[in-house]
Amino acid sequence: MRKLSAPEELRKVYRRQGYRLVGGHSAVKTCHWARRSLSTGGREHCYKQRFYGIPSHRCLQMTPSLGRCTQSCLFCWRATPENLGTTWDQSRFPAAEAEEPEALVQGCLEAHRKAISGFGGNPGVPDEMLRQANQPLHAAISLEGEPTLYPRLGELVEAFYDNDFRSVFIVTNGLDPQALSNLSSEPTQLYVSVSAPDEETYRKTCRPLIPDGWNRLNESLELLRSFSCPTVLRHTLVPKLNMHNPGGYAKLAVASNATYVEPKAAMSVGYARKRFGYDEMAWHKDIRAFAEELSAESGYTIIDEQPLSLIVLLSRLDKAIQLF
Repeated sequence: MRKLSAPEELRKVYRRQGYRLVGGHSAVKTCHWARRSLSTGGREHCYKQRFYGIPSHRCLQMTPSLGRCTQSCLFCWRATPENLGTTWDQSRFPAAEAEEPEALVQGCLEAHRKAISGFGGNPGVPDEMLRQANQPLHAAISLEGEPTLYPRLGELVEAFYDNDFRSVFIVTNGLDPQALSNLSSEPTQLYVSVSAPDEETYRKTCRPLIPDGWNRLNESLELLRSFSCPTVLRHTLVPKLNMHNPGGYAKLAVASNATYVEPKAAMSVGYARKRFGYDEMAWHKDIRAFAEELSAESGYTIIDEQPLSLIVLLSRLDKAIQLF
């Protein structure tokens, strides 16, 4: 595999933050909830386990587009060129640099297993859970960067399925509707991040790096109706920034006919701390209140919530589809 083409300053930041680099443009990181699940014998887990039945300790979180995105959201935790004082065209992904999907999956599996190997010395981790964690069943293509920039995304989804993964989630900012419409293989669930109810808020909050970002996002939302897999609108919310106009968010949900809507509090972590503080975050009671307003405006019903993750789940279904 090629070496990462991102600046060395960026590579150092990712390593310091616990990322394990894979090939030239990918990475794996064991998330907080996977670690908590292992350490507590499964008593504590991610909202994805509560909502959709995905075991936190069997989740592999990865990105095929490290350091590359078409937005520079104010609430994003990742390091950007402006943070590091480097030159880095983060909105482009030369097709010639795209590595083989199967090689990425194998590299991610290897990196994931190395990342959790230390749990083998923890007497509080059940042996069976650790064995299962070494054979992940769920891939979350959502770690960092914009996955649709990787030109072989559909093939990557298929490669995970070919390696006995039972579910694959994609989280996208929706700025490449053509990439979504051309996916050769659908994920198990498709997320689109919708972090503004109107264009003015969108430009202020998400700071698109390509022209026509708002129109592209809306085109992607219209495309969701054509997917056979469940679809989700994720609202990452910060009071006094984008946590207003629930009617605007409701219109986008209705237009997309998404299966689920997930309002969630943005966290003041990583480089997001440079843009908003801990005391400026929304708390679960705030997210719940916003979700109730969103429900009243959209016809979507609150069906679950995970207070520890500061997230509420809405749907037109009675309950979430249990994937496991």
